[in-house]
Amino acid sequence: MEITKPIQSYSNALREICPDLNSDEINFHTTRVTLTKLKPKKNYLIAGDIQDSLGFVFQGLLRIFYINNMGEEITITFIKEKLYAADYNAFINQTPSKYYIQTIEPTLLVNISFNLIQESYSKFKSFEKFGRLIAESYLNTRQNRIESFLFENAEQRYIKFISKNKDLLSRISQTHLSSFLGIKRQTLTRIRKKLNSCDFDTNVSGNK
Repeated sequence: MEITKPIQSYSNALREICPDLNSDEINFHTTRVTLTKLKPKKNYLIAGDIQDSLGFVFQGLLRIFYINNMGEEITITFIKEKLYAADYNAFINQTPSKYYIQTIEPTLLVNISFNLIQESYSKFKSFEKFGRLIAESYLNTRQNRIESFLFENAEQRYIKFISKNKDLLSRISQTHLSSFLGIKRQTLTRIRKKLNSCDFDTNVSGNK
């Protein structure tokens, strides 16, 4: 794959977020990014590390998870193409993360370093919108997850997930999905069987 394709995809994403950026400003920024290619089940971030780069997903799929006191991996979100792989709160504060970010599929990321982001902020006022919108997206995702556990039952969480993420259903395992939903795999199976009897599309990948 040409190296220019992922960087061009990131440039397009920048233009969507920050339409006021001109070509020179975008070129300054995108000529300083790097690429990372990872196989499935490889870590982009390890708990305890300080994340030095924000990862724009050009191709592939990742998940963010933590390990609880029982040694179980608890998935908190999935990151697909054109989204950013980061523990954003820890990233912007440059503090150790409590989370792992791990690939599910072969993944190619565009790395935007913390220092590059800070330099871009200082040089280009319109670039500040980039950080603000990513922060808002991060906070919105976290808030929605908290409220889903407060106000929705397992079946409602599942229906909401698959209604918003149909493109992910064949890409994630039952194990990862049940972890994300906060339920056991047996519970997920029962919910799927119930909805299948109502002709509801519940096509989740395999039995991994």
